[in-house]
Amino acid sequence: MKKITILLFALQLCTTLVCAQNKMLTSNDLMNGSLYPSRVRSVQFIGKSNRFAFVRDNKLYSGTSSSQKEIVSLENLSNAYQTLESGSLRYFPNVKFVNDREFQFTVSNNVYHYNIKTKSISKIATYDKEAENIDFETHTYQVAYTKGNSLYVSRGHDVTTVGEGADGLVYGQSVHRSEFGIEKGTFWSPQGNLLAFYRMDESMVTEYPMVNTATRITTPTPIRYPMAGMKSHEVTVGIFNTLKNTTVYLKTRRDTTVAEREMYLTNLSWSPDEKTLYIAKINREQNHTWLESYDAETGNLNKVLFEEKNDRYTEPADGLYFLPTKPNQFLWLSYRDGYKHIYLYTTDGNLVKQVTKGDFEVQSIIGTDPKGENVFFYSNIENPTERAAYSVNIKTGNITRLTPDHGTHTIAANASGTLFIDSYSNTNVPANVALVSAKGRKMSDIYSAPNPLADYAMPEIETGTIKAADGKTDLCYRLIKPLNYNNGQKYPTLVYVYGGPHSQLVTDSWLAGGNLYFLFLAQQGYVVFTVDNRGTDNRGFEFESCTHRHLGQIEMADQMEGVKFLQKLSYVDTARMGVEGWSFGGFMTITMKLAHPEIFKVGCAGGPVIDWKWYEVMYGERYMDTPQENPDGYADNSLVRKAKNLKGRLLVIHGAEDPTVVWQNSLEFIDACIKAGRQVDYFVYPHHPHNVGGRDRLHLYRKMFQYYEDFLK
Repeated sequence: MKKITILLFALQLCTTLVCAQNKMLTSNDLMNGSLYPSRVRSVQFIGKSNRFAFVRDNKLYSGTSSSQKEIVSLENLSNAYQTLESGSLRYFPNVKFVNDREFQFTVSNNVYHYNIKTKSISKIATYDKEAENIDFETHTYQVAYTKGNSLYVSRGHDVTTVGEGADGLVYGQSVHRSEFGIEKGTFWSPQGNLLAFYRMDESMVTEYPMVNTATRITTPTPIRYPMAGMKSHEVTVGIFNTLKNTTVYLKTRRDTTVAEREMYLTNLSWSPDEKTLYIAKINREQNHTWLESYDAETGNLNKVLFEEKNDRYTEPADGLYFLPTKPNQFLWLSYRDGYKHIYLYTTDGNLVKQVTKGDFEVQSIIGTDPKGENVFFYSNIENPTERAAYSVNIKTGNITRLTPDHGTHTIAANASGTLFIDSYSNTNVPANVALVSAKGRKMSDIYSAPNPLADYAMPEIETGTIKAADGKTDLCYRLIKPLNYNNGQKYPTLVYVYGGPHSQLVTDSWLAGGNLYFLFLAQQGYVVFTVDNRGTDNRGFEFESCTHRHLGQIEMADQMEGVKFLQKLSYVDTARMGVEGWSFGGFMTITMKLAHPEIFKVGCAGGPVIDWKWYEVMYGERYMDTPQENPDGYADNSLVRKAKNLKGRLLVIHGAEDPTVVWQNSLEFIDACIKAGRQVDYFVYPHHPHNVGGRDRLHLYRKMFQYYEDFLK
């Protein structure tokens, strides 16, 4: 086991023997934005130059490696704005440079260009005030957007209805419940002449009853919720030609069978010449992917480029990235060798080479240099808790680290690919923006955020690794110790868990991925522990997929290894251990509480999945198959069947309008507890979805803390 202790004290020298770091967090502070690291906005290179820009304190700044200066004030921008519109700008908006002199910004439902040299402004686009899912095209100044279930394209004052939606028929929105990396429903072609969009027919999906209780007579607000093993929605892809005002639909179905209609259409990618649209098509079983190309004019299938299969599942979540100087070659991310790596293909479907190799994850592709010789990407080569930026030479395979400091990074390249803006944090750095070279050398700091907690008494945060239940796999943990803890004293301990796919809670970032709530608990005398078990992300396909068909079992075994680690610490009170988690973490919390009542005195589960047959098709069937195919797996992990094992205190929390983990889950668990004669504590947030946000989140923090004070401490 290795461990690193992080002392979150100010790094500057003290002029007295005692630093003024003795303030304590209150529950009100948990919602205090000033206690989170300050950041600059709209950080970017200006046009094709090596100058960068950013917004700070309601001003736009420009800089080089040696100097920075203000170039536009809020007053300047607001004065220009008032030449076109009534009213003034109250804050400096986010901006995007379109060339060396002009930037673009949006206010309400209008898009503007501002010329820095002439201090003039022009309105370049407008769209409906009730628009949602707004997708602005930068070449033609067209705007795709949705209202209700319909899709529109705005061009100046002209608005075209691309798809007329209806109840159960949705155009231009995210489909497949936002799985497979899908975050939106419209996709502009490179020159803006064509718009690809999703059309989702969910009329055959059972309406799930939800209600709004704020009205005097409760108002039904049903949603379409396809549960595992039940009828799924059917998706097609259309292409709207903005020059001809015509639409074609891709012929993605080989026949009229339900299996073909329920295929998942993912990772839509345009060819550079706009003639071809590529789709990664996945069968409902999610164990077979076809990468296909379609003619953008006719919608006909051109070719199946290649196929990928896996006995567990395939899950492409990244589209094609074409090389700038070789439009017939593209990069593709795949887990086929056990880790997510970059592969180079031709548009004929021929594999040129595997570009990256090794026991690490390529988390995503950032881009390439102008010649397409080097690929920039994020990875965790040195440390699984990192997200660093690298470049790899396609020809040689040589990898260069671009971000010199350890941590969690986001970078942006200049036009020539020789300089990068590196925005990052790590366990010791709240937030920093730096200018770095293509050789990974820091040129200068653009912005360094002060430690927002410098005046507070901070607990120690320790990170390290323990062995998983298999005895060989390293698991990363974060341990927050009580303030001024004493090895001779015993402290109540809280295990905070998520544990599901696509998650990583322990990261090399500010507070090691923790938050103020955890620090508050530590100041109040609690140990707070988190471990990323097998089944979580960024550690290779086997690490994440080994839980397939039996969610909760391997995850719990690894979590209990974390408990064994805690039990060996002299300051942990093994008679006062609790477990807390939300969503998948809520499922894990109740799973662990029911299986080990002798260990966990208290549990707090928010928005928990109780039985996977009540969860949605795409996620549920990927990791569990269907209830018909895997009846034992569903039965073994149903918490309804295990409610009789409940002992001690358990608080279950749910949002009454949760469209993700529907309310039925926790209600049926409560019913099972009643039938088994088990007492359980329950709290509902009436008008909240899957998480509790806004002002009510403070109520949630206080609710959970008081529960621990009453029954754990």
